[in-house]
Parts: sequence; structure tokens; C-alpha cells
Amino acid sequence: MENLERRLRKARGAEGEAGPKAFRPGPLAQAFRLMTEMVAALFVGGVLGWALDRWLGTRPWLLLAGLVLGTAAGLLTAYRTWRHYGDAGAGEGGTGGDAG
Repeated sequence: MENLERRLRKARGAEGEAGPKAFRPGPLAQAFRLMTEMVAALFVGGVLGWALDRWLGTRPWLLLAGLVLGTAAGLLTAYRTWRHYGDAGAGEGGTGGDAG
């Protein structure tokens, strides 16, 4: 068992040194991801609000609430994604997520 653990450590160490660099998407890919997340969140919130409105007969209030919540969820997800890309770029000479 110790032999297996030693071989695994050795393989993981060699992989870290000789392995390819981590993939970092370009700015266009990041923009498309942010846009897709925003549209998807807005769509899901709208569809859920619309479905609840039809089921409960409260038109248009739950649709509006779903759109507002979808927008908020999309903005939050986009912000978290932006921060993730900013933090990942900070160690590579990037500016990070903060301009100041």
C-alpha cells in the first residue's frame, strides 16, 4: 500500500511540473459566458413567474417578481464570475477585480 501511495505522489508531482498550463479563456469567451448567464437567469425567472401566475391566477405580479429575481440572480452570478476571472488574472500580471 505504501508503494502505491509513493508512486501516486511521484506521478502527481511530475504531472504538476510537466503538465500543460491551466486553460484561461480569452476576453470574448468571458463576455459570452457573462451574457449567457444573464440571459439564462432572466429567462428562468420569467418562465417560473409566468408558470406560477398561470397556476395561481395572479397575473402579472409573479411574472414581474420572477423577472426582478431573475435579473438579480443574473447580476449576482455575473459579478461572481467577473470576480473569479479578476482574481485568476491577478497572479498573472492582471489587474485583478479592483481598479484602485
